[in-house]
Amino acid sequence: MPQVNYNDSINFLSKLTFRRLWNAAKVFSSYQITRVIKKPVQWGLPMSISFEPTTSCNLKCPECPSGLREFTRPRGMLKKDFFFQTIDDIYKDILYLIFYFQGEPYLNKNFLEMVSYASSKGIYTATSTNGHFLTDEVAKKTVESGLDRLIISLDGTTQEVYEQYRREGNIEKVIEGARNIVKWKKELKSKTPFVFFQFLVVRPNEHQIEDVKKLAAEVGVDEVRFKTAQIYDYENDPNHLIPKNEKFSRYKKTKEGKQVAKNKLQNHCWKLWQANVITWDGMVVPCCFDKDATHRLGSLKNESFRDIWQNKNYKKFRKDITTSRKNIDICANCSEGLGVWKK
Repeated sequence: MPQVNYNDSINFLSKLTFRRLWNAAKVFSSYQITRVIKKPVQWGLPMSISFEPTTSCNLKCPECPSGLREFTRPRGMLKKDFFFQTIDDIYKDILYLIFYFQGEPYLNKNFLEMVSYASSKGIYTATSTNGHFLTDEVAKKTVESGLDRLIISLDGTTQEVYEQYRREGNIEKVIEGARNIVKWKKELKSKTPFVFFQFLVVRPNEHQIEDVKKLAAEVGVDEVRFKTAQIYDYENDPNHLIPKNEKFSRYKKTKEGKQVAKNKLQNHCWKLWQANVITWDGMVVPCCFDKDATHRLGSLKNESFRDIWQNKNYKKFRKDITTSRKNIDICANCSEGLGVWKK
């Protein structure tokens, strides 16, 4: 599991208010009651929300709908006025805001302005980037925006290995971008953002786990975190991405040599009670595994967020989770609780 970073933890706790604590208590208690009585009870609003800045991406990663250009849903950019309006409605209860779902956030020209707005509301803000757009100027603006957490995907320590998953990517740009962020944190005497390399462990790069730790220390980022890869066709693994080291895999081999998901798919899911995802065009979906937004629980163009959170679609989805999670397509290949390690 990831180690606790003192500065980041203090910063996160500083975002707590009585109202947010009370909301968290309501969410947690309703989730626990649901697990006991096997029927969905939902109190409060989510503690965490993911907002999608864009569906666009400069890379072509083989297990990513954005990279593969395979979305069936509309593609576009999050509009800042719509974002501001939504945040104004919910910020008093929301503790954690993730500027990421699909796509590369920095391709949205208004991205850092939206970060600044959310930060001004006292929300803990985070984003995940492939690191190709962190020029010196953008790095400075990122630190100045008040962003609390910056996840930089770095899935290799050499170009040859890196590009096997991050196709059309340039590792030198990513490393230079990370150096720029570290530089401007020092120049501006800022403790934020908390920066870490996220290393998606796949077969082509699993031999570089120790190397990326050394690289992170040399660049000066706060730490490295290792993440398992979601493989859509994990039974066949056509891109040969499932690592040999099962510690870093969401899957395991049976005695017959068949790949199966490690997760036992119990009939509950914490994410359905404490988090959700909003697409660039205002569709509300249950979680980050619904990449193509097939389970549309409501639209912020037609309803308020509070109404959607308690509407019949959400209630039905929570009920389905508590009765037969394995029959929900986005849950069948889900690693909830198994996602990130630090070695």
